[in-house]
Amino acid sequence: MKLREIIAAFESEAPPAYQEGYDNSGLVTGDSGMEISSALLCLDVTEEIIREALHVGANLIVSHHPVIFQPLKRITGDSQPERIILSAITAGIALYSMHTNLDNVFVGVNRKICQKLGLHNLKILSPLQAGLKKLVTYVPAANADEIRMALFDAGAGNIGNYDCCSFSTGGKGSFRAGEGTNPYKGEIGQLHFEDEIRIETVFPAALKSRIIKALLETHPYEEVAYDIFPLDNVFEKAGSGMIGELDEPVDAGIFLNRIKTVFQCKILRHSGLLAGHVRRIAVCGGSGSFLIQKAISAGADVFITADVKYHQFFDADHKLLLVDIGHYESEQFTIEIFYEILQKKLPNFAVHFSSINTSPIYYL
Repeated sequence: MKLREIIAAFESEAPPAYQEGYDNSGLVTGDSGMEISSALLCLDVTEEIIREALHVGANLIVSHHPVIFQPLKRITGDSQPERIILSAITAGIALYSMHTNLDNVFVGVNRKICQKLGLHNLKILSPLQAGLKKLVTYVPAANADEIRMALFDAGAGNIGNYDCCSFSTGGKGSFRAGEGTNPYKGEIGQLHFEDEIRIETVFPAALKSRIIKALLETHPYEEVAYDIFPLDNVFEKAGSGMIGELDEPVDAGIFLNRIKTVFQCKILRHSGLLAGHVRRIAVCGGSGSFLIQKAISAGADVFITADVKYHQFFDADHKLLLVDIGHYESEQFTIEIFYEILQKKLPNFAVHFSSINTSPIYYL
């Protein structure tokens, strides 16, 4: 299996365009054309993980957190990231990560947390602003259906739970072919009028190159006329955090114990218990304290995240139960997402789940 095929499978589900500006997701070491025998799936890349990959015979490590997060000025082996990079390159192991792009897609880290807790009616807690664009193109009437379906297949036309959404109007297009052209219709040097259909459809901004590629490959004209407009609409299928509901309300203390069991937490840090039962649950894997007010505004009874600072617990303000379960604990099931994507896209590819707990935090 070529590495580029594996990368394409991952990025079709979590496009790199969804990663945050500070992030470094993607291929860290390795040649996209190299042959991959099998992959080791993990949360963090450590020196021990490199040794585990060698032991199981994997020449690709897929991690959630990128090993290079801060810029490196040299690779001499003086720091842990440098030693990991040197070891990976020496051993011929490719390193690939999906971090905040996997956090920000609907089928990513936060949905996995919600699934583990048995939540339903899931919605993105803080949807992506300006995450949509509109394509307008003009096509010969006879080719409209084919082009429309090609755009839909590439990911255009999804609005909420509806797909294949577009709007079409008829009209007359005009053009005159110049010397050296090979017009689909009309003659060189003569003004030509063609019955055309104007097709309008929306698409996620992250899929722009894919949408344009589908249009150009399907459209019969040598020169394809199209416009792309930015939209201010909220994109409900991508963004930070997620919120859902339990089947039935449950006592807050009982729910805290459920969290502790599901995520195998040694300890929970939380704000004061609320009176009554809880049902509406917000989550954000990793460092999600920036969403506390969003969770309150969304009517959450509980907000589960990690890396909450002391003063941020005051922000709960008795309006919700704020729970810090730990960074590793909140993201530990991410490797299941990697596996699910590979099983869906490349079912015959060999994978290994890391057996190593890479959390750098210990509890006495």
